[in-house]
Amino acid sequence: MRGAPTILHLDMDAFYASVEQASKPSLRGKPVVVGGLGPRGVVATASYEARVFGVHSAMATAQARRLCPNAAYLTPRFELYQRISQVVMGLLGELSPLVEPLSLDEAFVDLEAGGVPASGAAARAVGERLRRDIEAATGLTASVGLAGSKMFAKIASEEAKPNGLMLIEPGTELDVLGPMSVRTIPGVGPATAETLRRAGITTVTETAEAGEDELVRLLGKAHGGGLYALATGHDDRPVVAERDAKSVSVEDTFAEDLTDRTRVQLELARLADRCVARLRGAGRSGRTVVIKVRRYDFSTLTRSETLRGPTDDPAVVREAAARLLEHVDTTAGVRLLGVGVSGLADYTQEDLFAQAAAGAAEAAAAAGTATTAGAAPHEPETPQEPQTAPEGPPRWLPGLDVRHDEHGAGWVQGSGVGRVTVRFEEPWSAPGRVRTFRVDDPALHPAEPLPLVRTEGDQSPVPAGPPDGASPAAVPSAAGGGSGEGSSSP
Repeated sequence: MRGAPTILHLDMDAFYASVEQASKPSLRGKPVVVGGLGPRGVVATASYEARVFGVHSAMATAQARRLCPNAAYLTPRFELYQRISQVVMGLLGELSPLVEPLSLDEAFVDLEAGGVPASGAAARAVGERLRRDIEAATGLTASVGLAGSKMFAKIASEEAKPNGLMLIEPGTELDVLGPMSVRTIPGVGPATAETLRRAGITTVTETAEAGEDELVRLLGKAHGGGLYALATGHDDRPVVAERDAKSVSVEDTFAEDLTDRTRVQLELARLADRCVARLRGAGRSGRTVVIKVRRYDFSTLTRSETLRGPTDDPAVVREAAARLLEHVDTTAGVRLLGVGVSGLADYTQEDLFAQAAAGAAEAAAAAGTATTAGAAPHEPETPQEPQTAPEGPPRWLPGLDVRHDEHGAGWVQGSGVGRVTVRFEEPWSAPGRVRTFRVDDPALHPAEPLPLVRTEGDQSPVPAGPPDGASPAAVPSAAGGGSGEGSSSP
């Protein structure tokens, strides 16, 4: 624990939803939910207006629709979120060489390493300036917590939300923390909180008063001892600039349970290729292949196999995943599949099993055909692109960017029954008008997201005309029919 509040925790406010509101003027001040829109979709972020209705992250989208049916339900635009995150992380990097990103919208910063004086006034001034700089660069708000440790800095930023700053002076930490729920402490999830509740422990003060021995008895040595240290304000974890990835994985949730074994195997092979593509993109290889299978009843199984050496060969990963799947019963239905690789390394080693399999295949072929001398050894494959069906009209998912040859930039409000409804507006314009087109309209094209803050070089004209509802040329929304791709329902 430091004697000065020089650890800063930054958390962007309802990041994904705030980006959507900033880029879509008609959604500002209205409930917005970003996430999967299918029957098994999950909420990634909800705006503060949607949270009033009980919507929150990780909730099933179907439940969110029941709680807040009039919210705008939008498809995530991760490329835009990553682009904005890079701007924010760049501003943090100007404060200190020690920046520890936790996600796209959250990070710790060691201000002491950046030369900030060890005083509350200096730290507060840096935090306020950072919030102003982020809003000027991105148009978004952020909350900042300042304290002498990572745990208290994070608690401070949570208390400051939305769009605020809180500084916890060293020496006052337990006064702030004591009355709070034990769930405030990092690492305390629902299961741990329930175990403590049954023992009569619900607040941080009660956790500290229980004593280390009692917490170890309830939770085990590692978890109980760590929880006692945090509950009594002891947190000496440093800000770590680089967090080395421990694994690479991909997974998919299916709209309907997969019951056909061949389909499950094909999906697993496709996920293995995607995982290896991500692995190679990071310049890594791995020794352990892991599969994840979530069945129809939400029971989740994981199976793993450790290879003889690191690999980034998609054939090796596919074969290992297929072997692991052989021991999993999928007849009742699979709702989610995942493939991961752990035990990462910066080099690869030819997999002996794959070589043996290749040799066996060559021997089998030689039984009917003369073997060519000097046959090439097994070479790692390149992940194959999935075969695509012949091109048809684009999928007009709610929230995605479009551009019309006549009307300019806009975003998909909804689609269905062969129609797509578009609202034409830009981040710097007034709320725009709505028009509806055929899904195969040749004048309507997918587009790249516009920047949230207009620069001098970007002077694209704002579409003229009265707002939505005032123009006789506007066509009623096709999204109201309740079929097709869905609707944002703003």
